[in-house]
Amino acid sequence: MAKIEGSWSGMRRYLEQEMLAESLRGRVRWQCVSFPDMDELCMFSLLIDGATVKRFSWETVNSYFIAQGMKSEEAAHPRGMREYWKEFWNLLTQTPMQERTEYTDEEFCEALAAYRNQPIGESLQSENPLERMFALLDRRVGKRRLAALEAQSAAWPAWLQSLYHLRRAAEGMDVAGDAR
Repeated sequence: MAKIEGSWSGMRRYLEQEMLAESLRGRVRWQCVSFPDMDELCMFSLLIDGATVKRFSWETVNSYFIAQGMKSEEAAHPRGMREYWKEFWNLLTQTPMQERTEYTDEEFCEALAAYRNQPIGESLQSENPLERMFALLDRRVGKRRLAALEAQSAAWPAWLQSLYHLRRAAEGMDVAGDAR
């Protein structure tokens, strides 16, 4: 079960207003859809300019496992919920976050808590791509720090590279890290 510290509306205000880089205000939005009849599961979404760019839920990870061929084709067309989730738990345990491009709602909440409780530099250098995501959008990260991340950003997942480039563009930085 995903747990956000405090209320979602308060956390959303924190992410979109208090900590979001000024250059991204009005462009970045967070959503949470909860499923109370399903053990309080949630789906968190990151929207940029009104378009959903990333979702965080068990279903997105499960769909990723199927698309990657990590889960049997039968699992893509289940006869019941038990069959649908049969291989999921083993795959989730065996496949670290750094080897995936999709993440659960619980991983989202854990990364958000870590980001909030550690220095911004630790979040930027974290092995956890979600902690890094929150840090890239953070107002405490300036142009010099963004430029310093250029070399290592090539090793990040494509979705995280896109956020990095979005932030650089919003700050008026060209590809080489210089201000335009």
